Amino acid sequence: EEEEEDIFLAQLTMALMKTATTTSGMWMTDDCKRSFMEMKWKKVHRYVVYKLEEKSRKVTVDKVGAAGESYDDLAASLPQDDCRYAVFDFDYVTVDNCRMSKIFFITWSPEASRIREKMMYATSKSGLRRVLDGVHFELQATDPTEMGFDKIKDRAK
Repeated sequence: EEEEEDIFLAQLTMALMKTATTTSGMWMTDDCKRSFMEMKWKKVHRYVVYKLEEKSRKVTVDKVGAAGESYDDLAASLPQDDCRYAVFDFDYVTVDNCRMSKIFFITWSPEASRIREKMMYATSKSGLRRVLDGVHFELQATDPTEMGFDKIKDRAK
């Protein structure tokens, strides 16, 4: 237990030391990296949703899904007219009965969102992805059908 905590703290420190700025000049809050590391290492979150704050030029945590929440809960939490980033920890069992976990990075850019917002999210994505070390797959969606749970399952296997 104590060794796991030490590993978590070391990983968190390394993540916090990485550049905190994205390509568009947005700054990631420490809470963004901390929430991701807690999801990845401690498994206390199922997903984290990030939001760009245009006025303060920061990437912030918009919502954190508890470990017991599902992919449907994540999908339901995304606004219909605003962009978001999300990371989702997908747990599954292989045909060999091995427990596996894959982390997905999702860019949510619904058609109803503003053009300026879509551009801001597109230009900030690579910087955020660089800081969130350990993502296995990326998914981009403009409507719920493009990010259905079947797409997650297909990509992970």
